[in-house]
Amino acid sequence: MLQITDLTFNAWGRKFLEDASVSLPPGSKVGLVGRNGIGKSTLFKLILGELAAGGDEISLPKTARIGSVDQEHPATPVSVLETILEADVERHSLLGRLETAEPEEMGEIWTRLIEIDADAAPARAAEILVGLGFDQENQQRPMSEFSGGWRMRVALAAALFAEPDMLLLDEPTNYLDLEGALWLEARLKKYPHTALIISHDREMLNEVCTHILHLANRTLELYTGNYDQFEKARAEKARLQMSAKAKQDAERAHLQAFVDRFKAKASKAAQAQSRMKRLAKMQPVATTIEERVAPFILPSPPRPLAPPLIRLERANVGYEPGKPILRNLNLRMDLDDRIGLLGVNGAGKSTFAKMIAGALNVSEGELHRDRKMRVGWFHQHQIEAMDPTDTPLEIIRRAMPDAPESARRSKLAQWGLGYEKQETTVASLSGGERARLLLNQVAMDAPHILILDEPTNHLDIDSRRALLDALNDYSGAVILITHDRSLMEMVADRLWLAADGTVKPWDGDMDDYAKFVLDRAKQAAVKPTQIKDETAAVAAPASSNKGKKNDKKSGPSPSTLRHAVKKAEERMSQLTAEIARIDDDMANASVSNPKALEGLTRARAKTQTDLDSAEQAWVAAEEALAEVS
Repeated sequence: MLQITDLTFNAWGRKFLEDASVSLPPGSKVGLVGRNGIGKSTLFKLILGELAAGGDEISLPKTARIGSVDQEHPATPVSVLETILEADVERHSLLGRLETAEPEEMGEIWTRLIEIDADAAPARAAEILVGLGFDQENQQRPMSEFSGGWRMRVALAAALFAEPDMLLLDEPTNYLDLEGALWLEARLKKYPHTALIISHDREMLNEVCTHILHLANRTLELYTGNYDQFEKARAEKARLQMSAKAKQDAERAHLQAFVDRFKAKASKAAQAQSRMKRLAKMQPVATTIEERVAPFILPSPPRPLAPPLIRLERANVGYEPGKPILRNLNLRMDLDDRIGLLGVNGAGKSTFAKMIAGALNVSEGELHRDRKMRVGWFHQHQIEAMDPTDTPLEIIRRAMPDAPESARRSKLAQWGLGYEKQETTVASLSGGERARLLLNQVAMDAPHILILDEPTNHLDIDSRRALLDALNDYSGAVILITHDRSLMEMVADRLWLAADGTVKPWDGDMDDYAKFVLDRAKQAAVKPTQIKDETAAVAAPASSNKGKKNDKKSGPSPSTLRHAVKKAEERMSQLTAEIARIDDDMANASVSNPKALEGLTRARAKTQTDLDSAEQAWVAAEEALAEVS
């Protein structure tokens, strides 16, 4: 699918790629990995043509469609669902042409619409949107009503809906919660074309990828298999390199010893000269040089507090009097607890974190906590709120006002910010460097509880592993909110679920929760074009109640059924008008154009079938309404 041959790219005073070559198989799911700042996003821009490579080093099939998610979707007055439907350029164009097409063109247009299954597009779009967190109501809202993070989800949904032949995704889970990440993982496994994914989410790379493309030392190397298999192959390669280097070093030492011993003797001069030539021709064995990853410093509390650290009894919490976000909280947390907090965005996870951190008081019930308890709280808004003109040295000066300058600089160095970075402005630091600075800072006072809200968004895989190691060494309690399933599984020993206005223990593991999330997404993805399914689902409980007198509680309410009747009637009207339009097109179509007539005939037959189904749904809804009226 994608062919890169001897690609060299220099820009901004540095060399990103040098004679890099790779070929991606069609239909493969490839994870692009490498250290932060190595040039992964730059490679994407080269593939997309946003940066010029200088020649034909990058090639794709001429007819291949390429798609990416490089920025949030604009805030337009168009609804979310219509925005996604417009991403299918061909379908959108064909529907637009129907309005003005000549009769002889109608058949070809309808034939093509049927071939691409255009009628099922709204259902497919709705399914994708539900998986990314948009319920049916939000799908009808205009784009202008959503924040940048949600519009990023729309851009991702549009790319998935369009199904390009080559899909480029750069950290697609950064704007998703765990539920969205789980759904996306399942979706990408079934993606019908080639996908190249930049991700530091180990679980996604393991579950989705058939290949790993490693960018290091300005070269590209493709490995078959997922990320775990890539690590094993790379470790074996490094072992073989070290073995070959040791063998070469021994041979070099042996030759050099002979030269040093006999080069001055006339009888051995020729042999010494021969060995000198062999030494000169020996090419050093290239070895993999691993960059050092600075550890995270998460000091444990020196004195454990008496259990429990936190006890909630019938507690309510919210932002306005009388309007709690979370109700009836009955939970307990001890010093050795590692809690993974699950739940969709908007379920109250951040509200719960604020309450535990002491930034939000309970409005009713009781919250018991030790007055000596210290809390370290990391959340993404801290990164966004950083002063771009600030420097790490100024930040640490405020955190350590009485410490000598040498101690401050030493502390920053321990956190992975060397001397050259300490007086760099925040605006010039990478996202990973900012996250590393803040994560270490919130933990520097040895808190009894660490609350980590999406701590890995800007960290590469090696830094995530360093964070995991630090959390395993930390002896305090942890509340973890993350879309990184691997980190959640390795850290959390208990799971709590925020849902339905409360937080309760989740009885199961992450595999159970993944199944729960995917099943719920399937149930929520109602197909807008198949009204018959919707009305039948509404009408079926009522029909089953025949013979039960006055048992209205066991079925849907009259208002719900009236709504179903109305929707079915609207559907019937739309389909009737569509048939009338097709009949007119058929009457005007040229008899000499059998292809056009064939397309119109097929379109009419399909529309008539849909009308028959809509009428059956209307009858079922009317009968159900009569039963409960």
